[in-house]
Amino acid sequence: MGMLATIFVLIVALEHFYILALEMFFLSSRPALRTFNLTKETAADPRIKTLFANQGLYNGFLAAGLIFGLILGSSVVQLFFLACVIIAALYGAATASLSILWKQGLPAIIAFLLVLFV
Repeated sequence: MGMLATIFVLIVALEHFYILALEMFFLSSRPALRTFNLTKETAADPRIKTLFANQGLYNGFLAAGLIFGLILGSSVVQLFFLACVIIAALYGAATASLSILWKQGLPAIIAFLLVLFV
C-alpha cells in the first residue's frame, strides 16, 4: 500500500479519535459546543452526555479498526472500516448536517480510493 494511502487512513483515524475525545470527555468545551451546535446547558444534561458518549465510543471503534488495519497491513480491514465511516457520513449528512459529508466523508472517500487503487 502506498504512503499516501497510509497517510489518509491515519488522518481519518485521528479525526475519529478526536471526535471520540470531544463526545466522551470534552462535551462542554468550546470546540465541542461549536462543533455539535450545543449550549452549555444542553451539554450538561446527563441524558445528552450519555448519548454523546455512546456516539464517541462508536467513533473510537472506527478509529481503532483503521489503526488495526494499518498494523496488520490489511487493505480489506481498512476498506471495511473506511466504508463504515463513509456510510455513517452519508447518514449524518442526510439526518444532521450536510457538512458531515465534507468533514468526515470526503477524507474517508479519498482514503478508500487510495487504499483500493494505490
